[in-house]
Formats: sequence, structure tokens, C-alpha cells
Amino acid sequence: SHARGFALSLAYVVGMALTYAAVGIAAGMTGTLISTALQNAWVLGGFSLVFVVLSFSMFGFYDLQLPTFLQSKVSEEASHIKGGSLPGVAVMGVLSAIIVGPCVAAPLAGALLYIGQTGDALQGGLALFFMALGMGAPLLAVGLSAGTLLPKSGPWMEAVKKAFGVILLATAVWTISPLIPIAAQMVAWALLLTVPAIYLHALDPLPPHAKGWQRFWKGIGMIMLIAGAAMLIGALSGARDLLQPLSGLRGGVQTSEINRLPFERIHSVAELDARIKASGRPVMLDFYADWCVSCKELERFTFSDARVHQKLAGWTLLQADVTANTEDDKALLARFKLFGPPGIIFFDAAGNEIDNVRIVGFLSADEFLATLSRIQ
Repeated sequence: SHARGFALSLAYVVGMALTYAAVGIAAGMTGTLISTALQNAWVLGGFSLVFVVLSFSMFGFYDLQLPTFLQSKVSEEASHIKGGSLPGVAVMGVLSAIIVGPCVAAPLAGALLYIGQTGDALQGGLALFFMALGMGAPLLAVGLSAGTLLPKSGPWMEAVKKAFGVILLATAVWTISPLIPIAAQMVAWALLLTVPAIYLHALDPLPPHAKGWQRFWKGIGMIMLIAGAAMLIGALSGARDLLQPLSGLRGGVQTSEINRLPFERIHSVAELDARIKASGRPVMLDFYADWCVSCKELERFTFSDARVHQKLAGWTLLQADVTANTEDDKALLARFKLFGPPGIIFFDAAGNEIDNVRIVGFLSADEFLATLSRIQ
């Protein structure tokens, strides 16, 4: 029903919002984004494994259920409870906020900075809570309309069940991707595209009088099969770009490598100060982490732009890799009152930070160039 769908969506969004508020307050008070500590192989690998286990259940390999001796005790109570678990959905919202959202965007950074400077945890927490409610508004709309958008239950639900199994596997790959090589990611996506394509009859001939939907799903299967084959061929040919999987067939140096900015890595506050002092030129400091999706978007779509390269030709480019979240990493972030990547700081030739041009979060190439134009 509309009410039940909205209630489940609201439970998820409120769980996410409360987590943003609580974790945000803690980050503002301590100066550390707690979720960065969870971006390690054990945590992300554990959650990926959970998604894989759930997906195999969707495919019918086994049924996830309580042990038999417990089923008899709860069956009577369960018969009086409506489908769907509000607490369970709320827990999903909590976990999504902690595990899936480690990067810092401008609104989140502003709220955390306010908490850290004023110590007003109540107002800062409320700001984060309502920010998360805004993020979840589309989910509430989907939940409210679910009863209208979905047709009546029937055999088609088996196909939906398997589709959600594929989605769960995709979520597992996406969750663990910051910790595995690009080649392994490409192979995983290749398998995830190719196997479902076969089940969509991509390789089977259509009957002479096939209906429109049969042709449609075969077309989707063919697209998935071609994309999966491109991913697999790319991984085997040495390509390391998910968006250009066949670039390895060109030979020579990869395009993604050619377009990277020539950053110099620094690892401590002392090393940063020494490098800025010895530069004699304007300096750009970029905070990066392997698990930060926005950082990789900056590399792929902003720092690879030829106009950005030209604009930064006379600059010293430094990068602090805070992937490991060591004490030196935390000190670098605290030096500039940052709670996590991505963050970009600009210094003039004298080594002084340029006021009011700090970048937090992802900017497109055009937006980044507009920011640089305020400096030069």
C-alpha cells in the first residue's frame, strides 16, 4: 500500500539522517570523519560478502530463514505482523550512511566546520539531520508511489527477484571496488554483465513471431553481452579505465595516464611546509584517498582536462594521500580543518593560503577553471 511503502522509505531515511547527525556531531567535535576508519578491507569485504550471500538467495540457491526450532516460536507472532520490518530497514539506512558515504561534500563540510568552531552540537546536528532528509526525499517519493507503479503480483515476480539478485551483486562489486585493482574490477563487471545477458537469451534465436517484449529484452541482453565482452577483453589487454575498456588495444601509454596532473606526494605537515617554502611558485594541494569516489571523479573528469593542465602549468602541484588515515594523515587534514577528502587548498608564491578559494567536494572542469580564474 501507499502508506506501507512510505513508512518503510521513511524508516530508511530517518535511520540515515540520524546517523548523519550523530556521526557528524562526533566528527565536528573530534575533527575526524569516523566513516574513514571503516574504509578498510575487513569492513568493506564483510559487507560485500553479505550482499553476495543475499544475492545467491535471490537466485534460489538456498533460502535464508530462521532455524527450525526458532521458527515455531515466532511463527504465531509473525502471522500478526505486516510484511516488511521497519527496524530492519532503519538499520539499512544507518549502515548506508556510514559505509557508502565516506567522502566530504561542501554542505557536509560546512556543517561539520560550524560544529567544530562553535561547539553548538544541537544546531549542527539538526543541520546534518535535515540535510540527510533532503537527500532521502527522492526515496520517500518512490516509496509513496510504489503501490501505483508496480503491477499485481504474479509469475513475473520471479524475474524481479533475480533482477534484484544481480543488483545486489553489483552493489557488492561497487562496495569492494576501492580496495581491489582496476583489472579485477573489470573482470567482475564483465561477469556481472555477461552471465545475466545469457539468461536474457542474448545468444538464443528469437522465434519467428516473437513479441515486442521478447525482442526488447533480447536487445538489452545483447548490449550487456557486448559491454561485458569489452570489459573482459580490456582487462586482458591491459586497459585500466572502466569508462574506456578497449583503450589497451591502442598500444603505447594509456590515455588516462597521459592526462594525469604531475602531482608530487607529501606525507606529513613538515614535508608540506618545506615543499611550499622551497617552491617559489603558487601551490595547489589536493587531498586524495583510494576509497573516495569524488576524488576519482576529479581525476577522471576535471584534472584530465587539457584546459586545466594549461591553467596550472606554472604551479607546484602537491597531493596528500590520506587513504590509510594514519596520524600524519589526520594531522594534515586537521591543519586545514578538513574532515576528509576531497579537498583542494591553494597557496600564493609566498606560501600563504589564498583565502576564499578552497574547494571541498567534486567540481567539473568548467567550475574548477572558474575557481582558478579568481586567483590568476
